Amino acid sequence: MSEKSDYQSSSSQIQAIAKLFRLTGWITFWSQLALGIVSGGILLFASIPRNTGGTVNNSGAGIGVFFAITGLVALGIGLFISFRYIRIGRQLDSGNPSNRPRKIETVQVVRLGLVVHLVGILLTLVGAQAIVGILLTKSLTVSQVIPGTITQVDPSRVIQPLDILVVQANTNTVSAHFAGLLGSIWLLNKITK
Repeated sequence: MSEKSDYQSSSSQIQAIAKLFRLTGWITFWSQLALGIVSGGILLFASIPRNTGGTVNNSGAGIGVFFAITGLVALGIGLFISFRYIRIGRQLDSGNPSNRPRKIETVQVVRLGLVVHLVGILLTLVGAQAIVGILLTKSLTVSQVIPGTITQVDPSRVIQPLDILVVQANTNTVSAHFAGLLGSIWLLNKITK
């Protein structure tokens, strides 16, 4: 009799963990996807060179955008891992115990999610620092305009609205990685108890 109640208790625990994996997977997947699409669109738009007053202005160009894009690539891997959480939840809900993944394999997937999101945050923060450095340089090197005089200002030295959008794209990418990181930490905490 005791074995049957232990089995039912174990089965209900596995079903609760399966539900947790599916729910966390879906929440992190959709939040990362939405923020990633917005960031990717902005960075794609910012990467297109534009001709402004005879000079080509590639707003936010350089190493900052490169790191921002590598952060988005890491986010793509994080999206795959979030989808993997959903699949693990479905496998855990299986009536056949041989279809269920082992606890060690499940923990490894969650730890991989942690590493991917931490690396993604690092790459994106390096990109943000570079982009903010470029914006600071632009703001400090713009010649002072004296009231009543007409001066020619180089458009590439003026902070453009697109420059601020690039910062926003980076912030969205960090937020997406943070959502994935929170989901992974939550799952790791629940399955290692």
